[in-house]
Amino acid sequence: MLFNEIIGLPHIKNHLTTSTDRGRIPHAQLFSGNPGSGTLPMAIAYAQYLLCKNTGGENNNGIESCNLRFHNLSHPDLHFAFPVAINDKIKKNPVSSHFMEEWRSFIKENPYANLYDWYQKLGIENKQGLISVNEAQDILKSLSLKSYEGGFKVMIIWMAEKMNTSTANKLLKLIEEPPNDTVFILITEDEEQIIQTIKSRCQSLHFPPLSEADIAQALMEKEGCNENMAMKIAHQADGNYTKALNILMKTSGDEQYEAWFISWIRTAFKAKANKSTVLDLVAWSEEIASLGRETQKSFLLFCINFFRQSLLLNYKANELVYLEPTEKSFKLEKFAPYVHGNNILEITEALETAIYHIERNGNSKIILTDLSMKLTRFLHKKVA
Repeated sequence: MLFNEIIGLPHIKNHLTTSTDRGRIPHAQLFSGNPGSGTLPMAIAYAQYLLCKNTGGENNNGIESCNLRFHNLSHPDLHFAFPVAINDKIKKNPVSSHFMEEWRSFIKENPYANLYDWYQKLGIENKQGLISVNEAQDILKSLSLKSYEGGFKVMIIWMAEKMNTSTANKLLKLIEEPPNDTVFILITEDEEQIIQTIKSRCQSLHFPPLSEADIAQALMEKEGCNENMAMKIAHQADGNYTKALNILMKTSGDEQYEAWFISWIRTAFKAKANKSTVLDLVAWSEEIASLGRETQKSFLLFCINFFRQSLLLNYKANELVYLEPTEKSFKLEKFAPYVHGNNILEITEALETAIYHIERNGNSKIILTDLSMKLTRFLHKKVA
């Protein structure tokens, strides 16, 4: 993967290539960034720069045969680990090596794609993917072998926050004292979920959200989007290139999320005057609970963002508001006054707590019904 194929982030590209050219290569690095910020394609390009002995800041002047192998991610010294779960293909003890064909296809389709997209690719969107202790054993085995070309070996662990404690502890010694010329690149969207003993052994590199200008430029160059449409989508994408693509292709799911959100909001406001409406809230909770867990989590994250955008609009930070509801009868400017400093923290905490319990396989119907009752009460709070 060429560095010039990666959207924006010139300072990170320069840091990685310059430090490599000078022989300063940390044995363990943690790439931390929001979804769609380019952590995975940057890790792959960096791995290619190391393995193929490229120089001068680009992956086109080193070992030609090595660079060619990276076109389909088939280099024997490039290793991956990522969250997996059982599916129709693998019924027991799933590890990343069972899914390499799907993984290469996934990256080829969109290296900026997120965890939800990966679970859909595997057909496990109703399960919780994991980097298990069996995966750790596979990593130990693969890195104990000599490198194919006598140079570096690179292990990219995508969504490293999905390592359970047993996995992290098993890898701890290896990350601290890896075999010669072995480089670990851990990628995370939630650095706080990485245990401290792992973080302390990695050099951290934080990826900012992509700029609107960079996203718009990529949409015009890669997708043939006209400038006006590209700028509008880039503003709505909030630094996430995958979200920009989904908006462009109308596959983001946000329209359905918006419909569920507006239905809940309207029912919540009716509940104050009509207690029987509580049954409608229960029915709403049952509908959302019938979805896959990853869809539930994505929807609740959408709700958090919707409330934050409403708060910004309420406090006149219009230049930061990019949300544009498609439902013509729902006016964001009329809803915004109900989201304020006296309830936003409680609302956000309730939504984040629901996500936490859903991730840990709690009963979704109970979690969402409780959430509905709490948020209904919070929405009716007066401004202090």
